[in-house]
Amino acid sequence: MNYRPYPFSWAPGAALRHATAVAEWRLREHVTTLCGEVVEPVNTTLAWLWPTCAPCDVEAHRIAGAPMPRRRAAGAR
Repeated sequence: MNYRPYPFSWAPGAALRHATAVAEWRLREHVTTLCGEVVEPVNTTLAWLWPTCAPCDVEAHRIAGAPMPRRRAAGAR
């Protein structure tokens, strides 16, 4: 079993990194994500580099009790 400190897992699908409450998703099986979208997870190197689904990110932070990171201004270092 994978390390899972919170009741959600990341599941890349539909060209975004989504989060799901499904503990152990399998390839070729659809999962419902924290944003409500149903996706077919993929497990490729490129998929893990896809942008994170913003609504899933917000919900994952809420569940984890972690504040959302502040966005830096354009051009800031």
